Amino acid sequence: MDQSNKAGATRRTNQDAAQRGYFRFSCDGNILQVLPCSEVDVALRSLYQPPMQRCLTLTFARHSRLLLRNKFASAHCQQSAAMSGLLINQPKYSWLKELGLSEDNPGVYNGSWGGSGEVITSYCPANNEPIARVTQATMAEYEETVQKTKEAWKIWADIPAPKRGEIVRQIGDALRKKINVLGSLVSLEMGKIYVEGVGEVQEYVDVCDYAVGLSRMIGGPMLPSERPGHALIEQWNPVGLVGIITAFNFPVAVYGWNNAIALTCGNVCLWKGAPTTPLTSVAVSKIVAEVLERNNLPGAICSMTCGGADIGSAMAKDERVDLVSFTGSTNVGKMVAMTVQDRFGRKLLELGGNNAIIVFEDADLNLVVPASVFAAVGTAGQRCTTTRRLMLHESVHDTVVERVAKAYKQVRIGDPWDPTTLYGPLHTKQAVDQYLAAIEQAKQQGGTVVYGGKVMDRPGNYVEPTIITGLAHDAPIVHTETFVPILYVLKFKTEEEAFAWNNEVQQGLSSSIFTKDMGRVFRWLGPKGSDCGIVNVNIPTSGAEIGGAFGGEKHTGGGRESGSDSWKQYMRRSTCTINYSKDLPLAQGIKFE
Repeated sequence: MDQSNKAGATRRTNQDAAQRGYFRFSCDGNILQVLPCSEVDVALRSLYQPPMQRCLTLTFARHSRLLLRNKFASAHCQQSAAMSGLLINQPKYSWLKELGLSEDNPGVYNGSWGGSGEVITSYCPANNEPIARVTQATMAEYEETVQKTKEAWKIWADIPAPKRGEIVRQIGDALRKKINVLGSLVSLEMGKIYVEGVGEVQEYVDVCDYAVGLSRMIGGPMLPSERPGHALIEQWNPVGLVGIITAFNFPVAVYGWNNAIALTCGNVCLWKGAPTTPLTSVAVSKIVAEVLERNNLPGAICSMTCGGADIGSAMAKDERVDLVSFTGSTNVGKMVAMTVQDRFGRKLLELGGNNAIIVFEDADLNLVVPASVFAAVGTAGQRCTTTRRLMLHESVHDTVVERVAKAYKQVRIGDPWDPTTLYGPLHTKQAVDQYLAAIEQAKQQGGTVVYGGKVMDRPGNYVEPTIITGLAHDAPIVHTETFVPILYVLKFKTEEEAFAWNNEVQQGLSSSIFTKDMGRVFRWLGPKGSDCGIVNVNIPTSGAEIGGAFGGEKHTGGGRESGSDSWKQYMRRSTCTINYSKDLPLAQGIKFE
């Protein structure tokens, strides 16, 4: 970043921090400290008071010593103030230290902990207060980590799959012991409600259990050979190093889906989590590292480098990274895909979704209403499987809109770590801006806000869950995935119309219909039905189980993670022909004599 851009970014950061009641000191565009505004004036006066006003009678030498001492004292006061302002130092959040976290945390793990790059502060979306700091990786540390991870693969690949499964089982057990406190961290740092945070850790645990069983089942078939005295088999081997880039909205589960399956298949992992959830990345890596170290295995089997776009770009370009698994936006995913393809590498993409629930005239509305509310409001609309389009048959449109709006009024909004809360904040202030922009565009395109539509007057990034009716099915805003809790309600007349509307968006992740018509169900599941990777009946678009393959089509990326045969994404297949006879017959009866 050039100096002008850094200065501009610093001004924006200072303005943003001032709005939260904090002020950031900056030097040449590099953030140094965060102080509560009530303490800033004292610190500024101490640091910048002209020397002549301190003591006109001091000699130059005495003045220099005093100035130096004052600067050290001021720096100490700044550091103390910044530390006292961190949530981790407040008694209410002392449980964070149970995860091995502190005020300043290393953001690199490759068998040993380190990090000498940019220091970033993680903020709580519910109040925009700083939690703790993490030091990101430099490019040199990324290089070192890749080298150590590749060396660790030489050991890990030689371990039999069932033995690898035993290590994964221990990782699952270690997560079980920390499930509540780790779920609380997810809630605190990401902003999702506590039960969802715990549920996300449970997903990692469940995938570990699944992977343990998989470790005794991975393999290819023995196929009939047309040649006598020959055996034809499929051999599956690990790809090697799996680079895992995850998003903020599922900072534990998505890594878990990839990590547990990849390890069982014989791969090593290099993880880059979202820059806005670095504490979760550090905490999870500590849990996994303890298991590896306890078994006298190289910690670099599960490496981690916290960082921004520079680290992600390096992973995409790096030919030593045998598979890049990327979860995030479609725009960034496209760039990752093109970069990896440029080197003929392997990629696994889990990108956006513009998911629809279709409600037919025979639907059970007692299922429709809670399903629609959960799928649209859960995680404050920040799931890739969130329902963004609710298509209602014209005969039930008004009734469902009225009932869903009434249910929205009963959604309990509050601190995400309060067990009674059902709806928390958006993850960032940028998401709040996107929410407001989308609502304005929807109004301009003919939409009517029937519920919500406003930013809430409370600390944190809270917005009202919103319902908008009256838009055309092909309105530009309806075809745009906005990662916020806005539900566009559309009115349709026929089955063919509804199925076509479901499929006309660019993404193809999740979809669902509500009906009692079994013929319609199988048409929906068939070749002329939904074109999504997840096709549901009488359940929401969100809340997928780990036993099935998770992923979508079209601009969602085509990747599959978690269950079913998703393990094949993490392995390479060889077709092997073995001649155990004394003859050399050729295939297809060819004679070459």
